[in-house]
Amino acid sequence: MRLYVYVLEARGLPAPRQRHGGVVRFYAKVTVGKQRFRTRAVEASDLGGAAVAAAWNEEFVFAVGSDGAAGGEEFEVAVARRGARGREVVGTVRLPVPAATAAAGAPVERRSVPPTWFTLQLQRRRKGVVGVDGGDEAAADCVIEPKPLPLPFALHFLNQTAPYSYPFQTGKILLSFSLYGDNNVNSVVHTDAEVERSLDMEHSSCNNGGVVDSPRSHDTDNSEHFTQEDCNSITEVDDLAETSTTATANGASDTERMVPDAAASFFEEAMEIMKSRRSTPEMPQDLDGGIIFEHAYLVGSKELNHLLFRPDSQFFRDVRELQGTMDYEEQPWTWKSADPPSLTRTCRYTTGASNKFMKAVKTSEEQTYLRADGKSFVVTARVRTPEVPFGNCFAVVLLYKIVHRTGEESAHLTVSYNVDFLQSTMMRSVIEGSVRDGLRENFQGFAQVLSRHVVEVAGSVGMSKEQLLAPLQVEHRRSDIRLACKYFCNFTAVSTVLFALYVLVHIFLSGPAGLEFSGLDLPDSFGELITAGVLVLQLQRLLNMVTHFVEARLQRGSDHGVKANGDGWLLTVALLEATSLPPGSVDPYVVLSCNGITRTSSVQLQTLEPQWNEIMEFGAMEEPPAVLDVEVFNFDGPFGLAISVGHAEINFLKHTSVELADMWVPLQGKLAQTCKSRLHLRVFLENTKGPETSMREYMSKMEKEVGKKLHVRSPHRNSTFQKLFNLPQEEFLIADYACSLKRKLPLQGRLFVSARTVGFYANLFGHKTKFFFLWEDVEEIQVLQPSFTTVGTPSLLFILKSGRGLDAKSGAKSQDKDGRLKFQFHSFASFSKASRWTIVGLWKSKSSAIEQREEHHEEDASSVDLD
Repeated sequence: MRLYVYVLEARGLPAPRQRHGGVVRFYAKVTVGKQRFRTRAVEASDLGGAAVAAAWNEEFVFAVGSDGAAGGEEFEVAVARRGARGREVVGTVRLPVPAATAAAGAPVERRSVPPTWFTLQLQRRRKGVVGVDGGDEAAADCVIEPKPLPLPFALHFLNQTAPYSYPFQTGKILLSFSLYGDNNVNSVVHTDAEVERSLDMEHSSCNNGGVVDSPRSHDTDNSEHFTQEDCNSITEVDDLAETSTTATANGASDTERMVPDAAASFFEEAMEIMKSRRSTPEMPQDLDGGIIFEHAYLVGSKELNHLLFRPDSQFFRDVRELQGTMDYEEQPWTWKSADPPSLTRTCRYTTGASNKFMKAVKTSEEQTYLRADGKSFVVTARVRTPEVPFGNCFAVVLLYKIVHRTGEESAHLTVSYNVDFLQSTMMRSVIEGSVRDGLRENFQGFAQVLSRHVVEVAGSVGMSKEQLLAPLQVEHRRSDIRLACKYFCNFTAVSTVLFALYVLVHIFLSGPAGLEFSGLDLPDSFGELITAGVLVLQLQRLLNMVTHFVEARLQRGSDHGVKANGDGWLLTVALLEATSLPPGSVDPYVVLSCNGITRTSSVQLQTLEPQWNEIMEFGAMEEPPAVLDVEVFNFDGPFGLAISVGHAEINFLKHTSVELADMWVPLQGKLAQTCKSRLHLRVFLENTKGPETSMREYMSKMEKEVGKKLHVRSPHRNSTFQKLFNLPQEEFLIADYACSLKRKLPLQGRLFVSARTVGFYANLFGHKTKFFFLWEDVEEIQVLQPSFTTVGTPSLLFILKSGRGLDAKSGAKSQDKDGRLKFQFHSFASFSKASRWTIVGLWKSKSSAIEQREEHHEEDASSVDLD
């Protein structure tokens, strides 16, 4: 049988004497017969007065009963402190072990004592051990050891929680212990060899000088001994606690045979321990990759946490069944040595193959609790897939946040992600895109299964647009005054104002002298002449600052603060802040462009970490926008040439509404990429007409442009098209054609045409090829005559603009010297003249609409300037 002892914390410990100085650490030692283990030594936290506290949160396992070590009827827990001049035992508590037959008769059951406070008592000083404090403290230690209590009385005492007070005893210790039968094991198991090694070594201690001493020999009377090492070294006993989790007598993992009830009970106890901590970590920010999942459910945060992360969760069983996960191995939750100790577990599984040509991939996931205070829970998961291409170069980090919603019994679940690159690789963008697509697909199934277990709050996908933008509207009213104070509160402005006031006072107090008369004031000395020159230079610099500030305020232009109006697609962008801008970009401002309409932010002066907190809105658009262009400039006055600091492109088709609501955009450009500059935005795209109305209006408009009847595709076909290219639900299919993609080896597939995209998909013996580019990226479409290379059929040649459509480069036929990609499609199954002109007409209507909006916007801007 095995006895599990959980040493949690101690309070009310006697504070060390200040005269000795140095760092004093406390540790606890658990002894069962000849088996002995120690916790790590930690610095005590001050509780005020003469009492201190120490927290360990460590677990130890002992073999007891007929198969265990001798002397298993009781166990002793001693708390000692160690300082610069030695160590001394503060107090002990000796408790009986529950009867072995109680657990042996029922191997599945266990005897467990919940976390309970026990009073520490002073023990008689052992032979050969000299205390460091002496005097009264040495005399206080010389008391008779308490006798062990009978089991019935001890169990009755365990039900009485000790009061939270500090009498003249040596403090109290919080313990929990459990007795398991032979078939019950727990997460941390020390083998017999490790128990023998623990008899001869303990935690290291550090002295003031950092001198390393050799270990002493072990006395025959079990007197305590110490091995002094460097403070930063990791002791062998600590290593045993970490490595022993996988060691068993038969070579198999103990965690594989753990009884589910025991694991669930330990999980409940661990949650209570984390809840009772005095200090709670702050709520972490969402990871840089963005939010991949955000919903609210009509269930308490504690219940949702248990549903997701309790051992052998039924929810994750359903998720594994849906996703085809195999060979699932879940280790139990264990305490990990940290400051403070954290609860962690590792799950290993094999992701199911999507088809017979794609192999299954082994995955390991390490989950760690960062926060669990009863109302909010934060769990981080680090996922490794070394068998995928470049799998050793990166790890995926997920952050689960479960927060209780005030005012109602519901919980808000948010999952964000980030890709942690372990080494540099040229495939960084490819890896990030693949991870993002894979997580989207996985969490679609995650949401589907979770909706079966708990009820989702209606309209719970993140916070509303009004809730997110409300703080920014209040902040923007104060931005001008704050910016002026920050800009003019410097040495140049303050010294100039004070100097000018000083000179003015002097002028008023002095009378005319020499050749001076009323209206003419001449300098009386060369010093006055120099002083006047300095004052003129200072006033000139101050005037330049004022002029620069006024020009920067006027730079925002007539498009700043324009409210969106009309029916259609409304775009709202909240510009929050930027980080790590390149040196020299001291006066940055941002220009946003979408569908030929631009919006300009204000100029933030003299800062590389600007904070705008501004809201810019775009008027209603009939067609759904595809791209938002963002460019950061450095302001250099109205007559200077603005210098581009960096630029970025936000593709609405590649981001969900949750991701757009709060995203960090990395800036492109030599200096921006070197400094890792980023822009913090919140983007909201909404359709006031509704999807069905917008689709029918767009189709009727395109029918007039191309002169052909366009049929609305079925919802099933639209859904298949959206899932195929990971497109949002508002993107609808217009037409699709069977054709070949011309490359060195022609590839038979299907061409899809939608309102904003042109996509191609092919599946050749399990090798899938798919890509799409935007209509806005197309510079020219040519209809080529039949030729031998196109198998006697006409073909379409798409020529993209320079530097555009790089995500679809794998399907391009060629790239010219100007950097323009060319895509050629031929061998259409049924491609009449009307079909060809349908594609050309869609492109022309799209490009002409953008040009008209640009001209209209320029005319509006010029008319405002004339007014």
